[in-house]
Amino acid sequence: MALNRLFTGLTLTSTSIARRTIQTSCYNFASRPNVEKPKPGFGKSYRRIVHFPEEYTVKPLNVTNLAGRDPVTGRVVAKGIGGGIKHKYHWIDWYRKGPTEGPPLEEKVIQVIEDGCRTAHIALVAVGDKLKYILATEKMKAGDIIKTSCHLPRIPVKANDGDAYPLGALPTGTQVHCIEKEPGMGGLYIHAAGTFGTILRKQDDRIIVQMPSKRLFSFDQNCMAVVGRLSNVDHGDTPIGSPQRNRWLGNRPRSGLWKRKDGRHGRKIKPPKPIKEIALSNKKQLPAITLRMRP
Repeated sequence: MALNRLFTGLTLTSTSIARRTIQTSCYNFASRPNVEKPKPGFGKSYRRIVHFPEEYTVKPLNVTNLAGRDPVTGRVVAKGIGGGIKHKYHWIDWYRKGPTEGPPLEEKVIQVIEDGCRTAHIALVAVGDKLKYILATEKMKAGDIIKTSCHLPRIPVKANDGDAYPLGALPTGTQVHCIEKEPGMGGLYIHAAGTFGTILRKQDDRIIVQMPSKRLFSFDQNCMAVVGRLSNVDHGDTPIGSPQRNRWLGNRPRSGLWKRKDGRHGRKIKPPKPIKEIALSNKKQLPAITLRMRP
C-alpha cells in the first residue's frame, strides 16, 4: 500500500509539473508580439538616424545614434556597432544642375572640412547667393572655381577636378565619382574616400565605366558625373592604432572567441596533402572489334 501511494504521488507530481510547463510556455508564446527580426543590409543603416528638415540647409543636423539597434523594435541587428563620438551631420547636395546650353555654371569653393559621418572630406560651395555642401576631390582647395554643365557637346570637354559634366561629354580615361544611376536622380555611385571610376569606352549612347571594384557598369551618356578622385586618399591605409580609437569610431569589440587560424569558426591548420605524381597513364589498348554478317 505504501509503495502504491508513493508511485501515485510521483505520477501526480510529474503530471502537474508538465501541465504547469505547458501553461507557462503557452502564456509566453501568446504574450510575445509577432515581430520579425530585421536583417542588416538592404540599404538601411543601423548606425544613426539623421533628422532632416523640410528644406535644404548647410546648418549641421542633429543625429540619433542607434548603436546597431532597430529603431522600431529596439533589437540588436548589427552587433559590430556601438559607442562612438557624437557627430553633427552635414547635408550633401547630390544634384549638380547646370545649363543645357551656353557657358557652364561657375561655383566657388569656400572651404574644405572633415565630416565625421563619412570617410571623404566635404567642401562648402557658394552658388550665387546660396551655399551647399559637396564631396571634395583630392586636389580641391579653398578659392577654386568649379564648373557645372548639362550640355552634351560634339567634342569631349577638358575638365578639371570638381567639375560636373555628363558622362558623354568627358574623354576616355577620365576619373569620375558621384555618378547618377539615371539622368536627374543625383549622384549615387562612388562616395567613399579615395575612390574613383574610370571611363573606358563609348558604345552607341552608353558609357562604360570601370568602378572601384573593377566591375564594368554601363550608364546613359546624359548621366552627370563629377571629375576627379575623392579626397582623403590615405583613409584606407591609416592604422587605427589603439582599441580606444576603434571605440571612438563606433566599432564594438568582438567577443574574442573567433580566431583566424585555430579558434572558433576559424580556419584550421591542416597538414599538406601528399605528393601527387603527374605522369602519362599507361592505358591498355582495347581489343579489335570484328564484325560478322550473318544471313
